Order: sequence, then structure tokens, then C-alpha cells
Amino acid sequence: MTKFISIIFAMFSALFWAINLIAGKYAVSYLAPLPAATIRFVLASIIIILVLIIREKNYWPIIKRNIGIYVVIGIIGIAAFNYFFFLGLKYTSAVNGSLIMATNPIVTLLLSILILKETTQAHQKIGILFSIVGVVIVITHASFDTLVHLHFSIGDLIILGANICWALYSVLSKRFIKEGNAIVNTTISMLIGTLILVLLASYNFPNRETLFALPWQVDAALLTMAVFGTVLAFLFWNYSIHHFGASNTAIFLNLMPVFTMLISLAMGVSVSLLQVSGGVLVILGVLISSNALRLPQTKKLKNI
Repeated sequence: MTKFISIIFAMFSALFWAINLIAGKYAVSYLAPLPAATIRFVLASIIIILVLIIREKNYWPIIKRNIGIYVVIGIIGIAAFNYFFFLGLKYTSAVNGSLIMATNPIVTLLLSILILKETTQAHQKIGILFSIVGVVIVITHASFDTLVHLHFSIGDLIILGANICWALYSVLSKRFIKEGNAIVNTTISMLIGTLILVLLASYNFPNRETLFALPWQVDAALLTMAVFGTVLAFLFWNYSIHHFGASNTAIFLNLMPVFTMLISLAMGVSVSLLQVSGGVLVILGVLISSNALRLPQTKKLKNI
């Protein structure tokens, strides 16, 4: 049952982050990326602190035992990831950024082998391969010309840095946090990362008049990002990491472009048959990698 819940939670995290992309794209048409991300996390921190106070009674001992790693993963997984991701998108295309982030399951798997000493199984490698091929098809609209004419820039290196930060967030959480309490772990690491984001955004943060003049749709987008794309997504993700493993959970990130495609389809955007085929490959890869769909004669392979 725990494995099933972990799979469902990881899927919902990917769905909420897909919704985040759409809501975030609208929000940054009125706000600079870093202030928008900061507002999102400030709202999320307020909400999750209230959840912590209401749901958890004896959280101070957990915080004291893990405060060091909370600081590390808060800086790496919240502040550094968001800063590098938004900064990188200033200098590269969304296609490049999405393709680089699609390698996160591989990066997480490699770090899990190095840091967690996890063994690699055949079904994980096959599932990752299926998913990445599917992601490439979905993101590039199955256009070989798009792949051929990809140009890599300093922005791509920055996005790669963000990718590594997110993989480290997952792996270090699994390795060093002593208790698997998703609410406490998410709250404290998020609060620390948010404080760093506030400092980074302070130099060009919009004034009060600008904030109050924003359309209500922007406020709704920011609140949606805070509640679903931050609080719930991070809680679900951390639960899955601790009960299902970092590398197993990471593969579900490849569902993001599939969910984005489905949301776009629901909004009236046309989707090609090849993109749908790519989505099917991603889902198949996730099922194989998570071992929800078992392959015959699967055996462990040696560490990379």
C-alpha cells in the first residue's frame, strides 16, 4: 500500500508542477521571474507553517536533529534550483530547458548510486530510456529539425546546474534526514530556501502599488502555484522519496510534459498523433521503471 501511495503522490506532484508551468507562464507576463518565484514560496511557506502547527505536535526534536541538512537542502533544492532555473531560462529556449530537465531521472539515479549506494536494476534503465525518448517526442513535436538545430548556450549550463540541484535535493533528503516526516522536512527546508529567495529578489522586488495593481488572475495564478505547485507537490514528493526511493521517484518528473500536453489539449491547443505516441512512451517508461509493469527475467545490474 505504501508503494502504491508513493506512486500516486509522485504522479500528483508531476501534475501539479505541470499546472505550475502554465500558471507561472501567465504570472511572469506581469512579474519578473525571481519576484514571482519568491511570492510563490512566501505564500507557500505561510500555508505549510500553519499545516505544521495544526498537524504536528512534537516537531522541535525532529528539527533539532536535522537542522543542518535542512539548511543544505533548503539552499540547494529551493533557493539555488529556482534561481538557476529562472536565470537559465533568460538565456536559453524552453525546449532546451525542458530537454535538459528531462535528464533528471538519470542524474538522480547516478547520484543515488554514488551517495546512497543503490543498485541499478534493468527495469529502471529500460524505463528511463523509454521515458526520455517519449519526452523528446512530446517537447519537440516529433520534429527532427528541432533537434538538429538545437544550440547550446550558457543558459543551458545554468539549467544543467538547476537539474543537478534538484537531483541533490532528492538524494540528500533520502540519505541524511533521519525521520521520514514529510510535513516537517518540507516546511523547514522550504522556509530556509524562501528566506534565501527573499534576499535574492529584494534588489528588484516590485513596490506595493505595483503588487496591488496586479489583475486578480495573477493573484489566482500565484496562489495556485503556492498551494498545488509548492505545498502539496513538495509534500507528496518528499513522502515518495522517503518511501519509494529518490531514483524511483525521479522518473515521474517525465510525466510533466505529458500532463502539460493534456492540459493544453483540454484548453483547445492542437496536439499531434506523434506527440500522443510520445506521451504513451513516457507513461510506459514510468510504469516499467517503477516496476508497476513488470518485465520478464528482470535482474539487478552492476553499479555504474
